Amino acid sequence: MVGDFEREVTGIMVYYYVICQRKLWYFYHNINMEQNNEDVQIGKMIDENTYKREDKHINIDNVISIDFIKSKNILNEVKKSKKIEEASILQVKYYLYYLQKKGVHLKAKIDYPLLKDCVEVELKDEDILEIEKIVKDLKEVVKLKFPPKIEKKGYCKKCAFYDLCFI
Repeated sequence: MVGDFEREVTGIMVYYYVICQRKLWYFYHNINMEQNNEDVQIGKMIDENTYKREDKHINIDNVISIDFIKSKNILNEVKKSKKIEEASILQVKYYLYYLQKKGVHLKAKIDYPLLKDCVEVELKDEDILEIEKIVKDLKEVVKLKFPPKIEKKGYCKKCAFYDLCFI
């Protein structure tokens, strides 16, 4: 798996690239520690208990998984909090980019049901260049023989991989 980049880039990979390239490397190499993480469990509860009337988890090409698409062609992504909003916005812009390459043009919204707030997201020309750079860099990260060095960030203590990185 370390050789050539074998899989399509997914939205969660873009999200992890922005948050922590080490976490991205673990994810790509099927090292998963999130099943028992409290924050992940809360996110799953939010997913299960919000927007119940919507047709959720729209899988496209086994590459992107859209939380739901509401009327007026608006792609919706649901997030627990705004703590890592930059990563969420880039994840959604990647979805828009991926769909645009297939000839589908949508707008998007990130919903924060616990905050009763939302953020509108649209893909601009300069975003395309940024996403293409991220995808190129991301492919280099996952090709590494070992995970990238640890970069301690403010949210590391809540990360499911904390023990793997720091203990």
